[in-house]
Amino acid sequence: MITELKNKKVTIIGSRKSGVAAAQLVKRLSGIPFVSDVNNDANLEPFVQQLVNSEIQFELGGHTERVFDADLMVISPGVPSDVEVIREAVNRGINIISEIEFGSLFCKGKIIAITGTNGKTTTTSLMGHLLQTAGLRTYVAGNIGIKAFCEVTLDVQEDEFVVLEVSSFQLDLIETFKPDIAMILNITPDHLNRYDNKLENYIASKYRIFKNQDSMDYLILNADDDTFNQYQINTQSEIKQFSLLKEIDNGIFVTGGNFRLKFTNGTSFICDIKELKLPGDHNKANAMAAILAAKIIGLSDELIIKGLNSFKAVEHRIEFVEEIKGVRYFNDSKATNIDSVYYALKSFDEPLLLILGGLDKGNDYNQIKDLIISKVKKIYAIGSSASKVFEFFTGLIPVEKRETLQECVLSAYNEALPGDVVLLSPACASFDMFNSYEHRGKVFKETVRSLLK
Repeated sequence: MITELKNKKVTIIGSRKSGVAAAQLVKRLSGIPFVSDVNNDANLEPFVQQLVNSEIQFELGGHTERVFDADLMVISPGVPSDVEVIREAVNRGINIISEIEFGSLFCKGKIIAITGTNGKTTTTSLMGHLLQTAGLRTYVAGNIGIKAFCEVTLDVQEDEFVVLEVSSFQLDLIETFKPDIAMILNITPDHLNRYDNKLENYIASKYRIFKNQDSMDYLILNADDDTFNQYQINTQSEIKQFSLLKEIDNGIFVTGGNFRLKFTNGTSFICDIKELKLPGDHNKANAMAAILAAKIIGLSDELIIKGLNSFKAVEHRIEFVEEIKGVRYFNDSKATNIDSVYYALKSFDEPLLLILGGLDKGNDYNQIKDLIISKVKKIYAIGSSASKVFEFFTGLIPVEKRETLQECVLSAYNEALPGDVVLLSPACASFDMFNSYEHRGKVFKETVRSLLK
């Protein structure tokens, strides 16, 4: 693998945050970056401006022959690993790696990498918060959307930490990526269209997070997820587990209203679950994974409890927005799959008015049908999947199609009763109507807050 970039030509596929960060890293290391993107729309304008300001050459609207004039090709996380430009680069013998692997080649600090179908963003944020609360210099980056790994990699020193949210797409093209602590929070069907509609391919992608770990590293797993029993884990790293359902001998579990940790080396920890201010069992699981890593690193009980107590919900993940006339509004725009919506619904005992729909990724609503019937008063169906949602739930509970997110909010405002909860938890991607799930969540929050005026 190329680690000396001086005068080396590096093509970066994808021109958004990660692609721009990779290109800028190449330039900082005296290489020659070139960015190429098949897209050419208004959403790229801020990233294009960064490339212009950095004097980095680029092309938009398609890949020309120029992309193959390269010693190395770096792939942004949103680019499918089977697209034609990557297949052709493989045929021509060009070295190809993901942006997250590229960043890791130049990172001196300790890497905590977190993946899973759900809970990645919350756990990554909480992990960073625990370390920062303890006074440890920590960078939070990766798929979480704050900063790309390549943006911070040269800043991380040997005694410092980088906490990375890592998607399966980013893991697809790694070869040497080796986190000191890796977490797989859970695995449920998602993005299967990218994996030949085979769950085993998606699982294999997630498992790549520990492929290069050795006996000095740690792997944190969810003991309640049957995936890890059905699909064998082969690793030299030390495995620690967390569970909501049973006692764990070398990990952390829930008992008597407490989180309790015990390691075979005698390390222990116990605290009241109420120290965690986030609702829902899924957040208890996320917290246990972070506590495991914190104790592996050596944080004191007092500092961990302080961090748990002061951590607030991640934006766009069951995020409280406002209470208006006795009705509470929650933004769960990051819920882009069925499993995320399941956890969101389980977090509430109040009657729900649910905004559901967007760019469908092959959802099977049977998985949440019973939960929706028992908890949801009404569904507002939105986006390109509105008809699918409407047809599935009609006759089960009240459901109406709406053209815009603003219409959904206004309808809910007019129909909700004091004590109800209005929840945006779409189970779908956002790109049919919005630039990103963040954009969708922002529009929801702005619309809700406009009701106060």
